[in-house]
Amino acid sequence: MNTHLSVFALFAIMIASIGMAPAFGQIVQPIVVSTDKVAYTEGDTIMVTGEVSEILFGYAVSLMVIAPNGNVVSIDQLMVGSDKKFSTELSAGGSLMKAGGDYTIQVLYGTENRTAETSFSFPGSSGSESNLVQVEGTDFMIGFTITGGKLLSIAPDVDANSLIIKIDAWDDGKLIITLPRELIDAKIGDNDDDFFVLVDGEEVDFDETTTSTDRTLTILFPAGAEEIEIIGTHVIPEFGAIAALILAVAIISIIAVSAKSRLSIMPRY
Repeated sequence: MNTHLSVFALFAIMIASIGMAPAFGQIVQPIVVSTDKVAYTEGDTIMVTGEVSEILFGYAVSLMVIAPNGNVVSIDQLMVGSDKKFSTELSAGGSLMKAGGDYTIQVLYGTENRTAETSFSFPGSSGSESNLVQVEGTDFMIGFTITGGKLLSIAPDVDANSLIIKIDAWDDGKLIITLPRELIDAKIGDNDDDFFVLVDGEEVDFDETTTSTDRTLTILFPAGAEEIEIIGTHVIPEFGAIAALILAVAIISIIAVSAKSRLSIMPRY
């Protein structure tokens, strides 16, 4: 009888142990991390949650977000709760998260063997800037939209019949710019001719739409580009209309003063 009771007790202990132990082949990870979605667009909130298998007192979870090109986008330290869980929120986009692709979230807790990672996709920040800019040395304000970079300045090159556009391109991007025909144009007689467009000295293709007063160009540029040159058949002189008028008035005034001075020193009889 005692033998039967002992076997029964042993069997009960084995059943209880199996119930409490991980399933066969299941490995308990020291730390896990995940996001609430697999893809985000600009402005979305990225919910990051995770859990550790045991609490290490005096340690926080180190979190790092890495861009597709290997650059570190964000670093943070997260406290682990009494329930062994941790969480944080990130904003998709911004000054550092601009490139499109797969971003990796890496977490470290205590020692090197307590690491985990997850990933999410991001189509890229529009990073778009739509604005007006004054062409240096002129009275012209022209409209543009740029993605993947920032437009720094526009200046005419009268000798080359071109506009020089300085940009800061942190990613592959696109410039859409509307050029008044009074500012720059490309003509053969009365007919429109094609502009030449150079990006850092290399000729590139572009799309164009035209009206009777403007020509709008869509130009693609690579990350790291610094200069876009648009070459036509004529560009306005460096002096704008107001400056030219002031110059003309000044010349006339000088001539008038000179003529009066000559008359004042001539002998009178």
